[in-house]
Amino acid sequence: MPGANLTRVEAEERKSIITGPVGYHVDLDLTKGPKSFPSVSVITFGAKAGASAFVDLIADEVSAIELNGEALDPAKYFNDNRVELSNLKERNTLTVAASCQYSTTGEGLHRSVDPSDGNVYLYSQFEVPDARRVYAVFDQPDIKATFDFEVTAPQSWLVTSNMPVKSTEDLDAMTAEGTLGTHPAETTRRWVFETTPKMSSYLTAICAGPYAEWHTDYANEDGRTVTMAQYCRQSLKDDFAKDVDYLFDITKKGFAFYARTWGVPYPYAKYDQIYVPEYNAGAMENIGMVTIRDSYVFGSKVTDALAERRVVTVLHELAHMWFGDLVTMKWWNDLWLNESFAEFMSTLCTAEATEWKDSWATFTSGEKSWALTQDQLPTTHPIAAPINDLHDTEVNFDGITYAKGASVLKQLVAYVGRDEFFKGINSYLNKHQYDNATLNDLLVELEAASGRDLKTWSSQWLEESGINTIAADVKENADGTIRSLTLTQTAPSDHPVLRAHRMGIGFYNFDAATGKVVRTDRIELDVDGETTIAAAAEGRKRPDFILPNDDDLTYTKLRFDDKSREFAAEHLFEFGDALARAVVWLAFWDMTRDGEFPAERFIDLSLKMLSTEHESTTFRYALSCLKATATHYVDPARREAVDRHVAEGLWTLANKAEAGSDEQFQLVTAYLSYGTEGDAPFVSNVRALMDGSLRLRGLEIDNNLRWALVKALAAVGEMDDEAIDAELRRRDTTENREFAYGARAARPTSEAKAWAWDAAIRDTSLTNSQLEAAALGFSGNLTGRLAEPYAAKYFETVDWIWDNRTFHMAESLLNDLYPAYGDSAELVRLGDEWLAGHADAPRALRALVIGNVESSRRSVKVAAYNATLR
Repeated sequence: MPGANLTRVEAEERKSIITGPVGYHVDLDLTKGPKSFPSVSVITFGAKAGASAFVDLIADEVSAIELNGEALDPAKYFNDNRVELSNLKERNTLTVAASCQYSTTGEGLHRSVDPSDGNVYLYSQFEVPDARRVYAVFDQPDIKATFDFEVTAPQSWLVTSNMPVKSTEDLDAMTAEGTLGTHPAETTRRWVFETTPKMSSYLTAICAGPYAEWHTDYANEDGRTVTMAQYCRQSLKDDFAKDVDYLFDITKKGFAFYARTWGVPYPYAKYDQIYVPEYNAGAMENIGMVTIRDSYVFGSKVTDALAERRVVTVLHELAHMWFGDLVTMKWWNDLWLNESFAEFMSTLCTAEATEWKDSWATFTSGEKSWALTQDQLPTTHPIAAPINDLHDTEVNFDGITYAKGASVLKQLVAYVGRDEFFKGINSYLNKHQYDNATLNDLLVELEAASGRDLKTWSSQWLEESGINTIAADVKENADGTIRSLTLTQTAPSDHPVLRAHRMGIGFYNFDAATGKVVRTDRIELDVDGETTIAAAAEGRKRPDFILPNDDDLTYTKLRFDDKSREFAAEHLFEFGDALARAVVWLAFWDMTRDGEFPAERFIDLSLKMLSTEHESTTFRYALSCLKATATHYVDPARREAVDRHVAEGLWTLANKAEAGSDEQFQLVTAYLSYGTEGDAPFVSNVRALMDGSLRLRGLEIDNNLRWALVKALAAVGEMDDEAIDAELRRRDTTENREFAYGARAARPTSEAKAWAWDAAIRDTSLTNSQLEAAALGFSGNLTGRLAEPYAAKYFETVDWIWDNRTFHMAESLLNDLYPAYGDSAELVRLGDEWLAGHADAPRALRALVIGNVESSRRSVKVAAYNATLR
């Protein structure tokens, strides 16, 4: 859809033409059937007289176009997802009547049918921009406008939008048969919403359906009462009711923390959070009505990591109400202004205003590790990335934009001072409220507040790609004191930028009284250029361990001095501070990925750490990296033995873990991914857990864990499709259907893999979540003979997927179907051939392929290093 891929040049040209206030009246009718809905947009706008422009619209059909009282032929003026406008006046009125399509891919207006009760749920998702899938619109962030929404829906439904309801009216008309799935036709209701403040189109939202609802109020810092609501599907209401008061409380703590920190009260009329099914992202910051994936409604036991992630997500989206919504980037190159800031602030708020006090350790393990991985790919980009078109934007919702950006903001706070930083944020929000801004606008306010020149800082940190490495070297005197502590900074050859860092250096020693490694001293300094001497360390007693980047203030790879590295490799499990453990463990993981630390030693280090680790995200990520190391980085001749060693280690730890603990739950779940065909002990353990003949004290086999056991048995050929279908009949829900797709796709037969491949790629009846489940089930255990056909098949199918699926679905398929557990060298060979033959392919498509191929290239390199250690 070429017209759907708006370029920056086109956006700038259109912005120069659309000059005056813009207002929309959007009328949607959601009663006409399960496939499509009527949409009528009336747009009033100013323009340069005599100029031409266009509005964006992705629709099945346009029935009428009227510009300034003149009817235009849709066959002539609606082409390539655009309505062309010519000979504009200084003030214009445009009316477009269209038939738009519901999606099942999480883009535009998504329609989901809950199989447990037949209820239909609708929700919108408009970022990057997909408002044009629902109504005609100038769909770019810097043409802000006011919006009036009217929605006709079945009488029993609830409809929500960005603003409070202005009025409702019951109508005599009947809904079309089938609109409500299994329910009969019924009368309708028209919902009219109050006019929005000036805002960007991608932040508008409509949700509709028989959602369960809860309400409360918040006494806003400006004296207003802000109404608050939470919504979810009826089938989830009993589970959600257990958490709704907690989530209201978390949200209110966020309101107070942000208003206090920035000096700007919450600016909008209401604040709704609606938990919706089959959601592609974690959540979306629609003004006044945040949509959140309803996998965050917990009906089964979840890890503490996921419970904390829900809190961070709630606070992330709330932060956007100020940063991204009240003040919005002019173009998507400043997407980081939204996401990095919200990620940084939500972590800060979680750590300082909630019970999750170790949230910065969570950030280091879960988010910063993501950034380090992506920043070492050829596809890395500056935080403030050049964005030529919308496809460039879509692939930039990544670890650089979110996690590296947030890490760099943490460094900036250390660099300019916390009080000065937030004083600048206050000025920025007040000066640009209800408008658009750029990176330079932000830096102007931060410079004024801090007195620091941030142009060099911005050039180094925001406008250049890549990550530095800081290595420590220690020279000792004969009496055990430090003669010199030198920090050496290097940069990769393709991004040769040395940066200025504000950094802590921690001195850690084993404390015999507590049995813990604790910090006994700390210095802080500026690190700049290639070599920095830590003069304040000279003459101090050499500690057991020296930690550069103590408190994780900056963003860098770390290399320890030799004595510190050896001490940490043996004693990491005894470190008492969660953040210090996370920083040290991440450095060892990075060394392992770079082929500088033996894979099997890293595995043993991690297993030992897991015996005492209680920070849930660090625990979760350690388990994930254990799997990656055993599968990809260990000497191939040793992988089968190492797999058994890890599985046995996890099972032993699970049996020793505290009853009912998060660690016990994570260990059992991780163990389930280590089964192989013919592994009798594994099959015996899983079957016994499932039938109850084996019980780990405190471990409940609830719905989700039972499905994890089902998938584990299916993956080793111990459960066929009929047995999986029987499990689904026990409780047919949206979530369980997804679990069933994943289990069928995991079966280790050529027939199951062929079915999963074809279903994921060609079966357009699958929802986005079902597609993802099938694709991940397909690739999760695709090894050996099963993997052989799919290396070539993958690269033969890349172009078809890109050309025939929406971006989000193409991204999921190209990542989730990649046969990463196959022959890495063959994947590299075929991938390089594809890339050489597709030099002119869209940058976004090449980025997806390069990311996968580079992971295989690293596997080849690191496995070869470990093979030399025999």
